[in-house]
Amino acid sequence: MANKLCLGTVQLGLDYGMNNKRGKPSREESLAILDRAYEGGIEVFDTAYAYGDAEDILGEWLEGRGLNNKISVISKLKPHTTEVEEEVKKSLARLKRDYLDGYLLHTPEYIYNDAVWSALKSVKKKGLVKNIGVSIYEEKDAMYAVQERKVDYVQIPYSVFDQRLHKTDFFETARKNGVKVFARSAFLQGLVFMDEGAIPDYLSDAKEYLREFNNIIKKHGFTRAEAALLFSHKNPAIDYVVFGVDNIEQLEENLRIIRDSKNFDACAKELRDKFTDIKKSIIFPSLWKSRQKK
Repeated sequence: MANKLCLGTVQLGLDYGMNNKRGKPSREESLAILDRAYEGGIEVFDTAYAYGDAEDILGEWLEGRGLNNKISVISKLKPHTTEVEEEVKKSLARLKRDYLDGYLLHTPEYIYNDAVWSALKSVKKKGLVKNIGVSIYEEKDAMYAVQERKVDYVQIPYSVFDQRLHKTDFFETARKNGVKVFARSAFLQGLVFMDEGAIPDYLSDAKEYLREFNNIIKKHGFTRAEAALLFSHKNPAIDYVVFGVDNIEQLEENLRIIRDSKNFDACAKELRDKFTDIKKSIIFPSLWKSRQKK
């Protein structure tokens, strides 16, 4: 079920992720990654103004391959900007499209701004955007989005180590209101792949969790990549898993994991039971830099 996968493009536009040793791929490498993703059955792509030149690369690929009518593209509003229609049109120009399948607020607190929300509804009514929503971090914002705003799409952080939303009615409310749930950060920016000795001091608290994670998945016969990706992919409450790669080998591995996936139920249950309450200082990458400075 590669069609439950959504390729995130942040790595194609920026150096991204704490375990990224190669840096941003070249233009040719990026186009090859996009080609292989489509060949592998991926038809939904996530991008944003904030992702460097990712929109431009994606637009070049879509136009060059003649795939504009076969691919769904979701982009996001420039952070801390309220000029919705102007920014949508800029994204459309970069992506070489007449409309976007989804457009999300990239600044979560804007979900409470009536003027911004009205502007989003306006671009949807005009046909520039088919679905509107928000990318969130905090539980309260997620609940407001699906309960009060009744967004079309919501993007959430979700991983083995970040199961906060299971403590709320989020998933049930999203399903009841017909909201599509996109889960990002399955690999927690590469943290799940790091060996204990490579973990920086400011994330030393994560070592014990990673040790327990490795012990559990080894017992069940899964690799780190398999367990991290399948934990999100096998959750029926999640409609799409947004993942990123910075080379084609990573993409091939992720496609293989989904294609060849074994029964994950027992491993998933143990991971759910074990990692229900992890500190935000570990699961919020936005807090890592502040700890790094101390």
